[in-house]
Amino acid sequence: MIVVKFGGTSVGDADAIQRAAEIVRGRMRRDPIVVVSAMAGVTNELLSLADQASHGHLIGALRAVEGLRDRHLAAAETLLGSDDGDVAGELSATFDELASLAEAISILGHITPRSLDAIGALGEQLSAPLLVAALDRVGLPVDLVDARRVIMTDDTFTRAEPLPDAIADRARTALLPLVRAGRVPVLGGFIGATLQGITTTLGRGGSDYSASLVGAALRADAIEIWTDVDGMLTADPRVVPGARLIERIRFDEASELASFGAKVLHPSTIAPAVQLGIPVYVFNSRNAGGTGTEITFDAPRCAVRAVAGKTGIAVVKVRSPRMLLAHGFLRTVFEVFAKHRVSVDVVATSEVSVSLTVDESTQLEGVISDLSALGDVSIERSRGIVALVGAGLSDDGAAMARALTAIGSVRIHMLSLSATGINLTIILDAGEVGAVMGRLHDAFFPGGCA
Repeated sequence: MIVVKFGGTSVGDADAIQRAAEIVRGRMRRDPIVVVSAMAGVTNELLSLADQASHGHLIGALRAVEGLRDRHLAAAETLLGSDDGDVAGELSATFDELASLAEAISILGHITPRSLDAIGALGEQLSAPLLVAALDRVGLPVDLVDARRVIMTDDTFTRAEPLPDAIADRARTALLPLVRAGRVPVLGGFIGATLQGITTTLGRGGSDYSASLVGAALRADAIEIWTDVDGMLTADPRVVPGARLIERIRFDEASELASFGAKVLHPSTIAPAVQLGIPVYVFNSRNAGGTGTEITFDAPRCAVRAVAGKTGIAVVKVRSPRMLLAHGFLRTVFEVFAKHRVSVDVVATSEVSVSLTVDESTQLEGVISDLSALGDVSIERSRGIVALVGAGLSDDGAAMARALTAIGSVRIHMLSLSATGINLTIILDAGEVGAVMGRLHDAFFPGGCA
């Protein structure tokens, strides 16, 4: 049994959906369960129209609804021709519901996280029936399964936490009998529900996360992520034109790369698979015959596997003489970030100060207010992160020396080797990220073990 997940670009229009159907047909002997994202860009459009409605711009929101309706109905017509009646009717009913939600939000004048999830979840509820229709059209025994019957979560709306035991129970009940009967279950990613049946979403990277959760729940043989690139690369090709395909990579390396800018996977995506040792494959739906990338425990060990980078980073610094020889100071600092649900990427400490990096877009007012009670607080914005990742990095003194030499005279604000020794993280000015990524890539590739 395998889990096959299609990203938004892999179901972005009728042609893409047809390619996805052919990919599933080619995997029937492996008993696939299919997880599908919303069409490319649709979730962002849904959240945008919800925001418009909450600010009183109802006409603009309703125009957006009709634009989305036209896009989905056009895909249904292209896929199914004159036989699209039932599917078109289901889609139109969903858009009528969306229009009603927009009107209600406009009247209220604000939107709650719960309402935002109700709207954001519609993208997958629209794409899944289209893929089901395409699979049926090519003769596959297929069943649409509402993901809210399977992906159980808490009630932290817009970034709900999964309940693994409940998901395992629901997956065995809702999905396993279909697979055993030779049928193909299709469910939307990204969305779930509380135990009381209220719609939730898993946040960024949620569709990949859904696939991993289902794979872990049913002890799948593999999880396939189908996207619009050939796999994981040694760097972002938009920044480093000479980036190469990584055919095999370790779980811990892939997670580090995802955390520090690699766009193919969200770091949470593979966590359930990692725990059970389920291999994850990344393939290009436009190049179905490609080798892709295998993410596994037993990839060959090498000093440097890839370079990642991201901008939009802020450095928060707390300086306090009270840190000197004090017990529990750092715990108090991290409790502040935990209280405000702010994720920290990199930490560096001295005797009387601590520096932490966060996404620059994060709302930090509450964090700064609470930290100010501990000492002097400052924020440095417009920073970036470059991460050099490889399982053997800390064991190879020559690799470390080569990396520092490649960085050259660029001003570094923080430098950190991860506790596991597989990630050398450099904090620098945002404008230097691309150039430093290129220098590091030139220093290690070709010749690395991609």
